[in-house]
Amino acid sequence: MPGTIDTRLAELGLTLPDAPAPAANYVPYVRSGDLLFVSGQISQGPEGLIKGRLGDTMDLAEGAEAARRCGLSLLAQTRAALGGDLGRVVRVVKLTGFVNSTADFTDQPKVINGCSDLMVAVFGEAGRHARAAVSAPALPLGVAVEIEAVFQVA
Repeated sequence: MPGTIDTRLAELGLTLPDAPAPAANYVPYVRSGDLLFVSGQISQGPEGLIKGRLGDTMDLAEGAEAARRCGLSLLAQTRAALGGDLGRVVRVVKLTGFVNSTADFTDQPKVINGCSDLMVAVFGEAGRHARAAVSAPALPLGVAVEIEAVFQVA
């Protein structure tokens, strides 16, 4: 039903940012059949980039919030790809999350839960997805988290 996802976002007190422009030579999303591949979205909030390294300058809660912010950008890109209608999302298929972290930090899955929990809150059962959560010694522009997604769309 059109508008249902927008209603859900409002109930959750969430406002999506504008879809971020690509930072290099790539497109923000590609549709192939009923799959929408959304390029990696880096952690950023209203005050700018969310930078840091888990296990060093950031704690788990800050990392999960950075991942949630990536999720909001993923939804913004998806909304742009679907002509403004997030109701066309059939399901979240897969998230791949990268966490800027120290060699001994092992809670990458808990960090990426910030995005996973958002997808389930917004889409319900259709928000449950396959996932990878991996460590990276550095991410673009020094951000804490980057997440890409695959959505099934109508």
